Amino acid sequence: MEVIHQLMQQSLGVGVGISLGTAVGLSVRKRNGKSEGLIGGSIFITSAVCGALAMSAMMLFKWFGG
Repeated sequence: MEVIHQLMQQSLGVGVGISLGTAVGLSVRKRNGKSEGLIGGSIFITSAVCGALAMSAMMLFKWFGG
């Protein structure tokens, strides 16, 4: 359990960065009238899912990378 907490702390910046970047990009895109591809029609949910996936991927890279 301690290892998972350490991996989460090391990968948190990637998840937050991807979430914020995705939120900004999708809000600009939605303002231009292109809202297809959003999960449930929500920018917040879509960016949170992208951030969680990026954080999970980074955790796996750190786990196998040593």
